[in-house]
Amino acid sequence: MKVYTADEATRTLPLVSRIVRDIVLLYARWRERVAELELAAGASRADDPDPRLAGLERDTQRFAAEIDSCIRELQALGIAYKMPFDAGLVDFPGEMDGRSVYLCWRLGESAVEYWHELEAGYAGRQPLVPQPTP
Repeated sequence: MKVYTADEATRTLPLVSRIVRDIVLLYARWRERVAELELAAGASRADDPDPRLAGLERDTQRFAAEIDSCIRELQALGIAYKMPFDAGLVDFPGEMDGRSVYLCWRLGESAVEYWHELEAGYAGRQPLVPQPTP
């Protein structure tokens, strides 16, 4: 498994941010299609099926497959995409003071500047450089 430094992780951001942006956008489109599908399915009857159902089902499956492909691209780089899908969060395996940690990045941030313990998650993220206390 690749272990990233903050600089190495930051250097991947041109590629990683494009993939993460794609996931966030695809997930929004998937959710829209699922909502349309649920409405169409609810209004459809066995004796009068909604002709849009098959297309909506294909769209939802296609969006899900595209999201899965993006996540596999990140996994190939050793990077984990974190839920929920619309948050745009990734974790890079890292090391701090000889122990395994995650370097944490969120879509829109310009560099990898946070970390958290393996079990802590986003809520436990801390700046890589401690901030001075006032």
